[in-house]
Amino acid sequence: MHSVSARTLDAAGITDPALRAAYERCRRLASSAGGSYRLATRLLPREKRPHMWAVCGFARRAAGVITSLGSDSMGRQDAGPAEAWAAGILDALGGAPSDDPVVPAMLHTMRRWQIPRIHVEAFLDSARTDRAATAYPTYADLERYLYGSGAAIGLQLLPILEPLNPEAASRARALAEACRLSALIGDIGRDFERGRIYLPQEDLDTFGVTREALGRGAVTPLIRELIGFEIERARALYAFAEPGVAMLHPTSRESVRTYGRLCAGTLERIERAGYQVLTQRVSVPWQRRWSVALPAMGRARAARRAERRWVSA
Repeated sequence: MHSVSARTLDAAGITDPALRAAYERCRRLASSAGGSYRLATRLLPREKRPHMWAVCGFARRAAGVITSLGSDSMGRQDAGPAEAWAAGILDALGGAPSDDPVVPAMLHTMRRWQIPRIHVEAFLDSARTDRAATAYPTYADLERYLYGSGAAIGLQLLPILEPLNPEAASRARALAEACRLSALIGDIGRDFERGRIYLPQEDLDTFGVTREALGRGAVTPLIRELIGFEIERARALYAFAEPGVAMLHPTSRESVRTYGRLCAGTLERIERAGYQVLTQRVSVPWQRRWSVALPAMGRARAARRAERRWVSA
């Protein structure tokens, strides 16, 4: 096992070889979630990191399996296998036997942090629904997707971050939805190539933008206004979420603050690119990520030292 992973699992008190292997599998899966996730995880105390791997690794595996099982050998939609797999996973999280390689880690994390099962169910339901969806008529429809695909994961992670105020849940939900919406805005062109438009049809109608116009790849004034509207919608979610950082345990704050800043940075990059997200994918470059994360690492270490002094006092 990777030595860094081994030290992290040791710090978390995870000693069983089979369970350690499940957590390591989750770590590898979660690492594909992106650089912002990896940096944010490094800002947490070492003993909490495996539990982040479990939640995010489980989500990556579930989304991948449900997608792969979502069509038959001829490419036709077939919900049966995906539904059966998801039902089996939920049974396993309830204690039924399972040979899935990530379930032991996810189940261990859920028990350790008392993560409500309802959030896992919401994520799986969203993954199954999104498999067949190609458009969202209204923002209310998109919100349901943002909840299942983003907020449900954020709410699974919230107990690990140790909230100090019940209001932290609504702030965490807003941050997760803002990050997911930011990613969708940056991926408009790539999603269009896959036959999907996540922007609500009511917004396209409001700004007079057609599917054909999006397919041409040119950022017209109307498309610019549409994307600008969605950007401001995401920023309103970030603004609501921001006070929630102070509602978390001090050793969790820099991780969440940094992740939010990096996700929000996608919106700035879109604006700097002239809103051209139809023919290219916009993301935050590594240089910018490190410029945000490095100072945060120092503050996170200071918070952990203060916590150790407080505990030992």
